[in-house]
Amino acid sequence: MAFVQEVEEVVGAVAAKVGPSVVKIGRGWGRGNGVVVADGQVLTNAHNLRGAETTVTFADGRTATAAVAGADVDGDLAVLNVETTGAPAVTWEPGAVDEGSVVLAVAATGAGGRRVTWGTASAIGQAFRGPRGRRIAGSIEHTAPLGRGSSGSPLVDAEGRFLGLNTNRLGEGFYLALPADAELKRRVEALARGESPVRAHLGVGLAPPRAARELRRAVGLPERDGLLIRAVESDSPADRAGLRTGDLIVEAAGRPLTSSDELFEALEGVGEGVTLAVRVVRGSEELDVSVAFGGVRTEGSA
Repeated sequence: MAFVQEVEEVVGAVAAKVGPSVVKIGRGWGRGNGVVVADGQVLTNAHNLRGAETTVTFADGRTATAAVAGADVDGDLAVLNVETTGAPAVTWEPGAVDEGSVVLAVAATGAGGRRVTWGTASAIGQAFRGPRGRRIAGSIEHTAPLGRGSSGSPLVDAEGRFLGLNTNRLGEGFYLALPADAELKRRVEALARGESPVRAHLGVGLAPPRAARELRRAVGLPERDGLLIRAVESDSPADRAGLRTGDLIVEAAGRPLTSSDELFEALEGVGEGVTLAVRVVRGSEELDVSVAFGGVRTEGSA
């Protein structure tokens, strides 16, 4: 019974300390969560947003319209400006997180309450794909259960200190949180200043390499390593350069491509007014294409 009482005390204390800092993003059950990180600032996942403004619901039931101060779509982070009077900032002094560390997740529910669950950090340094396909590394994998719409909620320790931002569901009871380390704090502070990351945007949707090989084999074409374009965004750099659905991108900036990460790496060095040399296979024909970037964007797929 002593163990049960101790768990009850910890969960109750965390709920009282962290619960008022957690907000609901959007209306109803379908959006996400956020957490107050400073006076007038709420941190959430970029995938929870649908525009430059959103509705924020606080623990006391108050609703307010928040404006996006800065967003990093590829890194799945956004900071909102909103009046946070009465909602304290989360304690951003995390301790070390190791495999086996006890963690708690505090999330706002669609019904207006707060859900507190606990589990353990099952792994650290994990990676997943962001909303636009870029690889996000260094995450905390944990087992504290999260309901639908809980992304953007805080992961905390037994003292209610901010350990990470719940971001991705792995399935089978595992979840990923972006660690609330010094690097995340630096990024959040930059977003709060309106300094959204600017990255080159090619404007294509890509099929997995394995699917690309199977599709080429199915239509009688020789197998090639590369990235198959499954969609081209209208008026994007790719569209203006003449890239088409079904093209297989085999090189970028002179480097062979076998994964989307390699294409993202090639795009990292592209600035406004710069062109990127791309080689594609269209059917059985190889083409060299120069993709011009008249302006880089803060969001988009590859």
